[in-house]
Amino acid sequence: MIKNNIFSLLVVIGFSCQVMAQKSAVYTSNLVEYQKALSLYNNQQYLAAKSLFTNVEKTAEEDVLQSDCAYYIANCAVRLNQQNADQLIEDFVDDYPTSTKRNTAFVDVADYYFVNGKYSYAQKWYQKVDVNALGKSEKEKFYFNNGYTAFTTKQFKEAKKYLTKVENSKEYGSQAKYYIGFMAYEGDDYDKANEYFEQVNDQERYKEKLSYYQADLHFKLGKFEEAIKLAKAQLSKSDADEVSELSKIIGESYFNLENYAEAIPYLTAYQGKKGQRDRVGKWSNTDYYQLGYAYYKQGDFENAVSEFNKIIGGKNSIAQNAYYHLGESYINLGKKQEALNAFKNASEMDFDLKIQEDAWLNYAKISYEIGNSYQSAPQVLAGYLEKYPNTSYKEEVETLLIDSYITSKNYTEALKLLEGKRSFENKVAYQKVAFYRGLELYNENKFKEASALFNGSLKEQQDQRFTARATFWKAETDYNLTNYDDALIGFKQFQQQNEATSTPEFENLDYNLAYTYFKLKNYEQATKYFNQFISSKKDDKVRLNDAYLRLGDGHFVSSQYSSAIDAYKNAIRLNEIESDYAFFQKAISTGYAGNASGKISELGNFISKYPKSKLRDDAMFELGNSYVKANETDKAMPIYDRLANEYPMSSFVPKGLLRQGLVYYNSSQNEQALVKFKKVANDYAGTPEAVQAVATARLIYIDLGRVNEYAVWVKQLDFVEVTDADLDNATYEAAEKQYLDNNTDKAITQFNKYLSEFPRGLHALQAHFYVAQLYTKNNLLENAAPHYKYVVDASRSEYTEEALMKLSQFYLSSKNWNKAMPILARLESEANFPQNVVFAQSNLMKANYELNNYNEAVSYAEKVLKNPKIDNKIQADAQVIIARSAIKTNNEDLAKTAYTQVEKVATGETAAEALYYNAYFKNKEGKHEASNVTVQQLAKNYSGYKYYSAKGLVLMAKNFYALKDAFQATYILESVITNFKEFDDVVAEAKAELSKIKKEESKTNSSILPED
Repeated sequence: MIKNNIFSLLVVIGFSCQVMAQKSAVYTSNLVEYQKALSLYNNQQYLAAKSLFTNVEKTAEEDVLQSDCAYYIANCAVRLNQQNADQLIEDFVDDYPTSTKRNTAFVDVADYYFVNGKYSYAQKWYQKVDVNALGKSEKEKFYFNNGYTAFTTKQFKEAKKYLTKVENSKEYGSQAKYYIGFMAYEGDDYDKANEYFEQVNDQERYKEKLSYYQADLHFKLGKFEEAIKLAKAQLSKSDADEVSELSKIIGESYFNLENYAEAIPYLTAYQGKKGQRDRVGKWSNTDYYQLGYAYYKQGDFENAVSEFNKIIGGKNSIAQNAYYHLGESYINLGKKQEALNAFKNASEMDFDLKIQEDAWLNYAKISYEIGNSYQSAPQVLAGYLEKYPNTSYKEEVETLLIDSYITSKNYTEALKLLEGKRSFENKVAYQKVAFYRGLELYNENKFKEASALFNGSLKEQQDQRFTARATFWKAETDYNLTNYDDALIGFKQFQQQNEATSTPEFENLDYNLAYTYFKLKNYEQATKYFNQFISSKKDDKVRLNDAYLRLGDGHFVSSQYSSAIDAYKNAIRLNEIESDYAFFQKAISTGYAGNASGKISELGNFISKYPKSKLRDDAMFELGNSYVKANETDKAMPIYDRLANEYPMSSFVPKGLLRQGLVYYNSSQNEQALVKFKKVANDYAGTPEAVQAVATARLIYIDLGRVNEYAVWVKQLDFVEVTDADLDNATYEAAEKQYLDNNTDKAITQFNKYLSEFPRGLHALQAHFYVAQLYTKNNLLENAAPHYKYVVDASRSEYTEEALMKLSQFYLSSKNWNKAMPILARLESEANFPQNVVFAQSNLMKANYELNNYNEAVSYAEKVLKNPKIDNKIQADAQVIIARSAIKTNNEDLAKTAYTQVEKVATGETAAEALYYNAYFKNKEGKHEASNVTVQQLAKNYSGYKYYSAKGLVLMAKNFYALKDAFQATYILESVITNFKEFDDVVAEAKAELSKIKKEESKTNSSILPED
């Protein structure tokens, strides 16, 4: 038993010794491997070291060995930049909280990141370090590294906290002072920065950088001579970027010393600041200002402008100063339009009140001289006086203000400004402005509004010449309003005024008086004044021709046929206008003078000579009548037939048919007569000829004893109510009497009563026409329209032409183009009077344009222009339609030609439009300066037409940008966007152009944001 036990014990002891020996061998092996790994780590072979440390860690059972391996594994991962490196450090700290290497791990990792320039990573780990566990030298390194890390991430407050702890360190002191100084420099604490920089000035490693900073510091401290000295000394030792910055310091220092000649070469050498994404440097508005001002002070205005006008969107005192001096530079170069914009911009800023006042004064004066597209010159001048009532320039500006009311031609705005201002000077201005505005309204055919303005002018009789002119034009408006008695009084008053003979109106006074007497049917006085005009006017062929025609008419209605014939002959000889009318009237006068055969001969000649005359159907009818009167009915009947065949729409056709019927009736050819009378009654129902045809047919049927046949026929005619004929006639005659007695309101009531009682009465056509005319006279066009429509829809009559014109006028006034066009088309084809044909064609031209029928619009415009006798306004309208249609259809060559013609004859808004396109086409051709000159003319002469002023400004901006004047371009566009919001299309174009320019300019100007 004992032996066995002892044996067992020995076995156990032997086994234990074997295990201990095995453990010792493993431990020894791990230590050897650990030392190998450590050697690899120290030799920076981190991948191999990490692998060995990992193997040791797996087999090591000792805590110390495991923690040391974990520490080095994490460190290797950091140095190998492995993704899990930070986590391995965290795991080491968590797994071995008592390890002596815990704080060392934080420092080592932080230092590694620091050395490799990964400062944000380094900062993260420095924040974990226990500073108190570090030795003195380790602390200094920690403070410097931590401070520098904060410095590089621009955490200057944190950086300063750590760096000041080592500013006296032997190892880190000079570096710390340099960075503390730099932070003071960046924080604009230039005295402190200089203090620190001085302490490291002897350090070779900082000398190069310090020279630049110290030069800049002296500049910023106002020590400009020292800054120049330091910067110049550094120029030859610096690279291109530093040379640029040093040049800026030198240039600005000379600028501040007012040594502008020396400043210029250095300011121009500056290359601008570069952003992270910039290939080239950018200047700021301040940079451009300094160089521009230096040129300005040298009297080099061209270069001054070149720099000042690169300052875009500036809103500070420097910008205000720059824009003011830009304005002065432009003045010295004779560029007043450019100066106007610069002074306007400076006047809108209040950083320097003296500059603001001077700029406003210059802006006002230039507005007076060249015009202003933004606001009228009177508004600008009045605004200046309102803001600076005690200005020493008050008298001068007031004088300009009074004159500007006239020269600006913006009479509507001028009237608003003058309302309530009744000093002597303003009364003079009001008299003239009211007169000119009245003249504008007169030319627009707004006679009532014009009359009110002429009356306003006459209330302020300060200038007798304008009193005389207003008297004349007041009479003219009365004439056009058919107030002929008032017109006559006005013309006579004008004639008696002393200043009348010095006015342009006096030249045609006899002509106007003659026409007025003519309208008053005082033919004796009319012929007297027409003769006076004719005897004194031999050069005005058109008026002379017209005077002969009206003189002939006056003699004609006075039964002085020989004198009438002489007058008509004179008109024919001139052959200016309406020679066909003169020839026709001469033929008629010949007949009335008792020469029946002469009348027949002349009418025959007329029909041959004037194949396109609107009076040709009249002549055929008269010729037929003349043959009947001469008992040559065999010649008359073919003429009436020819009339019906060649002019089926003529109002003389039913008259000719009626005459043929009467010829047959008088020669007892009753059946032939009935054929003619029935045709008139059936085809021309409701006309006076139809009524007479029915009455004569009735007599024939009675004579033939065929009354029943008559009754059957008449029942088919809805315009004949036989049983009510007497009442019909009596009711109509009562209304007609009121009409002839000029009792307008009573006549309207009576005619409406007649039409109510006899809607298909014998006189329905006449009643509708006369009541329509009465409504028109009272300006009740909407009431008149249905009555005119009745006449238009009825058979062709003597009233049709007038009704067509009046109804079309109603539709045109309400812009109902679709209804107007068929009426106008009929008027064009059916009118006897040439002026009505022109009216129809010119309005068909406009209506087609409004309906986007551009080809048809051009076609009618060309028809209008073929008429050599049209007035300037209609001619301008036709050319404008051609031009606008060409623009709409992208035919700019045609548009350019047409607008050139418009410009020769147009007035008012049409003239403004033509002038705008003149500038537009010059811009398209690259003639930018010439285009701007035209826009200036537009601003000066037509500033009242805001739409074209706004469009002209956008065009001007494009011109200026093409001329490399970015300030003018952007300022004008910004002003358009601000001041013309009512014109959406113009503002949209201005915004698009402004965005494009700013995007381009932002490439070289750091003060401009491209997204603006």
